[in-house]
Amino acid sequence: MLVCSCNYITDKEIRQVITDLLDQDCWQLIVPAKVYHAMEKRGRCCGCFPNVVDIIIQTTEEYHARRHSTEAETFDFLSRLKQFHEENRRADIERRQKSHRAA
Repeated sequence: MLVCSCNYITDKEIRQVITDLLDQDCWQLIVPAKVYHAMEKRGRCCGCFPNVVDIIIQTTEEYHARRHSTEAETFDFLSRLKQFHEENRRADIERRQKSHRAA
């Protein structure tokens, strides 16, 4: 099925890239931009991104079901994800300070 008509990308190609990324680090955070970067493409209209997110979720769930991931591994991933969000939140707050405006 054609997912991205701007770049002519099928769901099979997206699933393969996601599986390859999970093989490198099965607990990494995968987002549409990372998938497109791995395919050496870029989102143009980005209308396909919600569908790509659904494919990422399905493929990741299937991958971990085949791998028989344990709860300890899941908890470790969730703690890494929480730490990632905290670091990004701090960066957002630092960028929003009025004293650091460019103009």
